[in-house]
Amino acid sequence: MLSNKEIVCPDNLLKVAKKKKDVTAGIVNAGKVLPMHSAMEAVKENLITPIFIGDKNEIKKCAEQLKWDISKYEIINETIENNTAAIAAKLACEGKIKIIVKGHIHTDILMKEVLKREYNLLGKKRLSHIWHMTIDKTNSPLIITDGALNVLPNIKTKMHILKNVVDFANRIGIKIPKVAVLSATEEVLESVPSSIDANEITKIAKEENINADVFGPLAFDNSISKKSAAIKGIKNAVAGQADILLVPGVETGNGLVKMMIYFMGACAAGVVIGGKIPVVITSRSDEAQARLASIAAAVVALD
Repeated sequence: MLSNKEIVCPDNLLKVAKKKKDVTAGIVNAGKVLPMHSAMEAVKENLITPIFIGDKNEIKKCAEQLKWDISKYEIINETIENNTAAIAAKLACEGKIKIIVKGHIHTDILMKEVLKREYNLLGKKRLSHIWHMTIDKTNSPLIITDGALNVLPNIKTKMHILKNVVDFANRIGIKIPKVAVLSATEEVLESVPSSIDANEITKIAKEENINADVFGPLAFDNSISKKSAAIKGIKNAVAGQADILLVPGVETGNGLVKMMIYFMGACAAGVVIGGKIPVVITSRSDEAQARLASIAAAVVALD
């Protein structure tokens, strides 16, 4: 049942990212082959200029393994893994790096530093995570949010998540994205709290004139399948053709993404948005093409 399909970075995401010039990226605790490989691929695609943070000897050793000459790039030597996050946050605060890319470090350690007020990396919106999902190089994406950062968001937080993802969709060329507010049902039921939230978000989005078609509750099938929506008699601008799935909680989003990766060979480009600097928080099991796509997504998200 698991897919053997090769994961490939989507062309459109790379094309949009390449419009940005000279994006300096801090690679946090870079002294492992996978984060070094993804940084190398991003340099080859002219997406970033890296600053490596971590054990200098390990970083150089990995570069040698990859046969990559990194002599022209800055290395900030820090042998203690957890200290690399604070260095990256400080560099971002000082404007010396424009995006932060997670290397071999735990996500909670990295994000704890990013969230500290002293670095002034937070904006007016709450941070949220998006996954830009594609199957092939030329695929239109399905964007899933939030399946990594906000565990059980309330309506206020979901509105921040909505505004963040609509902004990102606009940046990749989706002018008026179709957003399905996901639940287990397309009916508003007191026994299903996510359906009540979805109904409320739909109303608020209309009142606030969000630049998107937003509708919920919708179940997964009638969010992405026109046939399913037609059979159930669901008629609105989103049903069966969603660009974005706004999920009720982290378990739903995380499960959907991992199923697409492992059953379909999808490329999952993930990035934290909504702050003053995009943060790439890839999984340690992510393949190089997905890591490259995540860096591209962060470049796209950059103001």
